[in-house]
Amino acid sequence: MVLDGCEMSRSPSFSLKTESGCKVDPKALKRWVVAFCIIRFDLEQGQVIEECYPPDCLTQDEELEIAFSSFPDSVSQHQNRSSIHDCIFFFRFRRRETTQLGNVSSSERVEAEEKVVSPKSVDNRALRRSSSSSNANSPRYMYGYVFNRQRQDERLKRGGEQKSVVILSYCPFSSVFRPLLQILGPLFFDIGKRALEQIASCVSTWPAPVPGKLMELPIGNATLKVNLPPAHSLPLEWGVVSDESFSSMAPSLPTNQSVPQGLFHDADLFGIFRGILLQLWVLWELLIIGEPILIIAPTPPQCCEAVASLVSLVTPLLCSVDFRPYFTIHDPDFAHLNSLSEGDTFPPVVLGVTNLFFLKALRNIPHIVSVGSPAPNSNRLAAAPRISSTGRISGKPEGLGLQQLSLKRFSPSSLLSAVKLRRDGPLCLMTEHKEAIWSTYAATTKPDTAILNRLIDAGMSPRIEESMSVVNNEILRRHFFELTTNFLSPFARYLRATTPSEGTSPFLDPPPLPRFDAEEFLDNLSARGPGKFLSKRMRANWLDLYSAASFPFNTGAF
Repeated sequence: MVLDGCEMSRSPSFSLKTESGCKVDPKALKRWVVAFCIIRFDLEQGQVIEECYPPDCLTQDEELEIAFSSFPDSVSQHQNRSSIHDCIFFFRFRRRETTQLGNVSSSERVEAEEKVVSPKSVDNRALRRSSSSSNANSPRYMYGYVFNRQRQDERLKRGGEQKSVVILSYCPFSSVFRPLLQILGPLFFDIGKRALEQIASCVSTWPAPVPGKLMELPIGNATLKVNLPPAHSLPLEWGVVSDESFSSMAPSLPTNQSVPQGLFHDADLFGIFRGILLQLWVLWELLIIGEPILIIAPTPPQCCEAVASLVSLVTPLLCSVDFRPYFTIHDPDFAHLNSLSEGDTFPPVVLGVTNLFFLKALRNIPHIVSVGSPAPNSNRLAAAPRISSTGRISGKPEGLGLQQLSLKRFSPSSLLSAVKLRRDGPLCLMTEHKEAIWSTYAATTKPDTAILNRLIDAGMSPRIEESMSVVNNEILRRHFFELTTNFLSPFARYLRATTPSEGTSPFLDPPPLPRFDAEEFLDNLSARGPGKFLSKRMRANWLDLYSAASFPFNTGAF
C-alpha cells in the first residue's frame, strides 16, 4: 500500500509487523528522529514524561521544555463536551548547549547529531558544510510534533485526562511527521508503548534524508511518498549551505507545483489567512525585513498552521528569523521577551500563541495578527482520517479545518469595522476573537487584485472546499514565489562566488563573495528601477523596502 505524502489515507488495512523483538538501528533512527515521547498531564505533578524512546537521550532542561510545550494551553481552550478530542500541532525550541545529558557522553551526542545529515545524504557538489566555529556559534533547534488526546470521563478526577504522543526531530519536515503522527498517535492509544518501538524500527530502516528529493519511506505494510524541501531552504543549524540556492535568486517559476520550493509547503496558507487575505502582502514585507510578529489563534493547530504558512510565504528565501509555531509562557526565552520595555527592540521572531496573556505580556511587540476561529464542539477523529494535498487532515483534529469561505470585499460596513478594530486595539480579543492585524507599518507592495480575483469561492461540501483550497494555495504560492524571486534578483550578483583558483577546492577553500556596499547598491537600484514585475505591484516608495531589508539576513537569536 502506497501512502502518498500529498494524498494519503490511513486505510483500515494498515498494519505493523507484530513479531517480538523489533530491531532498531539507533544511528539510522537519529537521522530522522531524536526520540518518541509519551507525556501525561498529572493533576498533582503537572506534565510528566511517561515514556521516552530511546531512553536517556534528552537533557533535563529539554524534557521540561518538551513537556510544557506538548499540551494545549488551558487558558486558550473552550469547553469541549465530546468524549475524545484529538489535535495535531508542532513546536520548535532552542536547545541549551550548556546542559549535559544524564547518561550520554558529549562525544556520543555529537556523533549522533552529525548523523542527522550525513555527507553522503546530500550532493557534495551542491553543498558545503559551514565551519566548525560557525556551527558552534549558531543556535540549534529541535522540533516537536504532537498528537494530543483529551478524554472526557466523569469517573476520573476533574472529569478527564490528557496525553500527548510526541515525535522529536531536528528536521523541519512536517510533510513527513504529520502523517507519521496520524499512524503513531492512534496506534499508541490502541496497543500502548509497544507502538513506539515498532514505529522506531520502521523509521530506522529509512534511507538518510536527501533535501529536495522525492523519498519513499516504508512504514509497516505501507509507504510514505514525500517530497523533502530543498537544501537552500533548510535552517542554518543544519550546518549546510547550498550553492544551488544562489540560482534561486533568479525569477524562475517552478514547473511542478507539487515539488516544494521551501519549508512547510504543505501548510494551508489560504485556509488559515482566508479572513485577512488582503494583509498577506503586508505580512510578506514584514518577513522580508525581519520584523517581529505575534500570531494569536484560538488553538495550537491554528497558530502552528499560521506560522508555518508565513515561513513558506518567502519561498525560496531561507527564513532566517526565529519562528516558534507554538510558544508558551514556560519557554525560557519568554522571560527575556517579557522583560523588554517600551522602546526596546524586539528580536526578529515570529511567535504563534494561544494564551491571551501574551497580549499584555508582549504589549510592545509592533505587529499582532489574529487568525482562525474558536472551534465548535467536535467528536473524535474518524477511524480513517485523510490528508489532503495541502497536508491537512479531513475528518481531522480540531483547528485544522476550513471555515466556510468568504472572500472579504470592500464595503462601508467593513471599513467601519476595520476602523473600530484599529481603535480598540488587540486587547479587544480578550472579549471576542476576531481575524485582524494590528500594525503601523506602511506597506510598499500593493495587494494583487488579479490574484485575489482568481481565488475560488466555494461554500459547498467539505470535500469540494478542500479541493478548492488546494487550487487557491497553488495560486497564492506561485504568486509569492514570483514576488520573492523578483525582489531578490538585484542581489543575485552579490551571491555568485568568483571562480576558484586552479588547484584549490571550492569546498575546503570557498571563494569569497563580492563585497556588498549598501549605499552603492541602493544608488544603482534607484537608477535602473525595480523591474517591470515589481513596478506594477509596488508604490512609489519601493526603494524604502530594499533599504529596510537586512542583508546578510538576521540570525534570529534572542
